[in-house]
Amino acid sequence: MAKRRRQYTEQFRQDAVRLAAKLGNLSAAARDLGVSAKQLREWREVYAGQGGVAPGTIPADLEMKQLRRENATLREERDILKKALAIFSDRPR
Repeated sequence: MAKRRRQYTEQFRQDAVRLAAKLGNLSAAARDLGVSAKQLREWREVYAGQGGVAPGTIPADLEMKQLRRENATLREERDILKKALAIFSDRPR
């Protein structure tokens, strides 16, 4: 079964480069967006030459996506801690 290559829109690529610039961590931005760091690095090189992406700016939709992922992770961690507390605070009689 052959793998299909994902096609990304021009706007997505530009937004991804902006996110990486804002975070200052290309690997984290790539992980958040679900793309490879190598691909994001290539996009950054393309758009750096064009001057079309202002560093440090991030569109609201990408920021919202990132915040939702972070929120889900934090909720999961909280739930795990609640369960652990319930298990360890239950004293045998």
